Amino acid sequence: MMGIRNEHTIASCCEISGRGYWSGKDVRVTCCPAPAGTGIVLVRADLPGQPECPATTQYATGISFRTNLANGPATFEMVEHLMAALAGLEIDNCRVEITAEELPGLDGSSLAYVDALQEAGLVIQAATSQPLIIRESFRIEHSGGYVDVSPSTSNESTFEYSLDYGPDSTIREQKFRCVQTPLTFARQVASARTFVTAEQAKQLRDSGVASHVTHQDLLVIGDDGPVDNEYRFRNECARHKTLDLIGDLSLAGVGLIGQFSSVRGGHQLNGKVAVRLAQLAHQQRLTHTSIPFAGQRRNRAA
Repeated sequence: MMGIRNEHTIASCCEISGRGYWSGKDVRVTCCPAPAGTGIVLVRADLPGQPECPATTQYATGISFRTNLANGPATFEMVEHLMAALAGLEIDNCRVEITAEELPGLDGSSLAYVDALQEAGLVIQAATSQPLIIRESFRIEHSGGYVDVSPSTSNESTFEYSLDYGPDSTIREQKFRCVQTPLTFARQVASARTFVTAEQAKQLRDSGVASHVTHQDLLVIGDDGPVDNEYRFRNECARHKTLDLIGDLSLAGVGLIGQFSSVRGGHQLNGKVAVRLAQLAHQQRLTHTSIPFAGQRRNRAA
């Protein structure tokens, strides 16, 4: 059947540490193996009873600059870079223990997560991951942006982002498109960083937000390009928006086979698309079954 593969988890626990962009708090993220059928579960390891929150649309709250999850006392901020790494590497089942509300900003990309998860290794599990196969095209719009979702022309997913902030923006018009595989994500998407204009950075600092964040922690883009930094890719901003799209759509809780093209989209729009995808997956009543090769370790994407 089109797109079916075994589920994956990681072979051992791995740890990523840093500071939250918004809170400035130190935080440790520990990713651990989980049984087939678990999905991605976030855990507040710093709270009594270690409350959990499944990483699905049911618990998502998308706002302008980040994607958050909440299940009672288990609240999490800025989960999209972690979720993108897990989805990009096709890790279906993982228990993620986090010691603060906000996940670390790191360098503004998913690279540290990808490096740690690849070092931990991936394991093939007995259950099968049956993806949501897009059968009909649709468009979802929000605040001047839109996402077009359409059937795949092959047994794969493609993600595309078109960025255009207008002729007066310091960020030039750009596009990025990729066929999603773990190798492609690791090489072409994971290292693309969060970005703001110099004007936006000043507004944030003037309001007392992210005052500890330096020009090395994310891209601050002025009239002449990145301030005290350099682009990793000519179209790095569009690549990072693609990273966000992959992470946010993973909250549908199912693998995807289709084409996903975003024009001027952001977290709120991505969240609306993820909800629609989750509804479609429920209608298809995707289930888990058992097939061979469980327990085999999958080679690292390099």
